[in-house]
Amino acid sequence: MLLGLVGKPSCGKSTFFKALTLAEVAIASYPFTTIKPNRGAGHARIKCVDTEFNAQCNPREGFCIEHNRFVPVEILDVAGLVPGAHEGKGLGNQFLDDLRQADALIHVVDASGSANEKGEIDKPGSHDPANDVRFLEEEIDLWYFGLLRKSWEKFAKITALEHKKVAEAIAKQFSGLGGTQAAVEKLIEELKLDAESPIKWTEEELKAFAIALRRRTKPMLIAANKCDLPTAAGNIKKLQQEFPDYKIIPCSADAELTLKMAAKAGLIKYVPGDKEFKIINESQLQPQQLKALDFIKANVLDAYGSTGVQQAFNAALFDLLGYIAIFPGGVNKLSDQFGRVLPDCFLMPPGTTALDFAFKLHTDFGKNFIRAIDVKKKIPVGKEHVLQNRDVVEIVSGK
Repeated sequence: MLLGLVGKPSCGKSTFFKALTLAEVAIASYPFTTIKPNRGAGHARIKCVDTEFNAQCNPREGFCIEHNRFVPVEILDVAGLVPGAHEGKGLGNQFLDDLRQADALIHVVDASGSANEKGEIDKPGSHDPANDVRFLEEEIDLWYFGLLRKSWEKFAKITALEHKKVAEAIAKQFSGLGGTQAAVEKLIEELKLDAESPIKWTEEELKAFAIALRRRTKPMLIAANKCDLPTAAGNIKKLQQEFPDYKIIPCSADAELTLKMAAKAGLIKYVPGDKEFKIINESQLQPQQLKALDFIKANVLDAYGSTGVQQAFNAALFDLLGYIAIFPGGVNKLSDQFGRVLPDCFLMPPGTTALDFAFKLHTDFGKNFIRAIDVKKKIPVGKEHVLQNRDVVEIVSGK
């Protein structure tokens, strides 16, 4: 699983990436600071199950703070996008090739309206962030359309001659876009397209299919960044009104990065995603640092309930993709051979069965599956049992 950060230059995308990963990346207020994609690990925040067993977990990967489990997820910060990217303008070709890998997208938008469409900094409020949403949608839609149209006529003829199922052929031919046969079949039905003769599809029908396929295979939410600036609040309301189908989350990547760095330095206590922080020793802070923390409290945390960065990351995973967190464990023993309690947590796609999870743990577990046990309820379940978020599962297999 891979989440992609997208947006025009100078929207705060690299700051957002650093706030999630604490990776060292180039951050500057000019276009194309990011030339090659930055790749790192963000962390999904989950309420840990350890409290239900009166225990403290010991994660093998990620970490746990106050029974909040943070599970690593790969994230990609791609080059900034400008209008015409689908035609290769700016770093469009590279951007779109990088984008192909992502399962879901977080579109970082400068909600303050401080940068034009090319990413050039101007005064706050001089640009309408809604235009950024529209142009990015259009660029990705045209990219999908271009990929389909490029070989469509030849593909459609071969499909007809060989009497192949259209949905199966499309899913196979364009597997790089991530569409499954079931998803393609549903889209063809929803759009009332001719499932027997794709050669008869008009250009407009093909474009409508491309747009629907993009929305299905690259779900996206809006991270309305720079929410702490005075011009942002009105723009965020406007975004929510103009794009009701999108989840729009007010964010301040600068604030999140500041809080995480202060916590790392031992100056404050802060759990990513919380609505507050606690100063550990005020005497250790300089006046300008106290002023910055006061600003974040008043203009971000009190105003919006969080910095929004963790919320956007979680929403992409759990709302857009529908993933669930599953913990391996045993009814009689929650620890591994090294004594680590509930050391692992896996993020799994919706509809994951007990057998799917067994294969995730080890191929042999799946091949020799006997049964699974719901550790919380202490009851056995079969291989077709669909798992739920925060289940603790023991796999019983043969040899």
